[in-house]
Amino acid sequence: MSRVGKAPITLPEKTTVKVNGGTVTIEGPRGKLQQPLQPGIEVRVDDGVVTLHRSGSTGEERARHGLARALLANAVLGVTEGFRKELEIVGVGYRGQVQGREVHLTLGYSHPVVYAIPDGVEVAIDERANRIAVSGNDKQQVGQVAADLRSLR
Repeated sequence: MSRVGKAPITLPEKTTVKVNGGTVTIEGPRGKLQQPLQPGIEVRVDDGVVTLHRSGSTGEERARHGLARALLANAVLGVTEGFRKELEIVGVGYRGQVQGREVHLTLGYSHPVVYAIPDGVEVAIDERANRIAVSGNDKQQVGQVAADLRSLR
């Protein structure tokens, strides 16, 4: 059995998990996330503990079992605590500012670079305009926004 997949997920207070067909919905104090289920994976919720079970034992099924458990654990953590990534802008004259749902970055180009912030993600820039904090409930989305911002230079 997958070592990661067989570990139970303990639900914190005020967090609920509902299984609807091929989708698991996780609700918590910070919001709601939906996670599609991997094929051949069954989710059981009993007394605040989520366990995942797989139908077969091939290498691919064991890998999907661990993946599904890790994705659900990250979703539970996201709706309770959230995720945060911090970036630092390094360069003479490099700075950034948030204007509405856009980040305006001065990165040495002849024009400011504008990045639209997707829904579900918050971006904050400190008063010195050189530290960017990306936060949100979805770990993948927070990491993707941080990677997109980093790739602009």
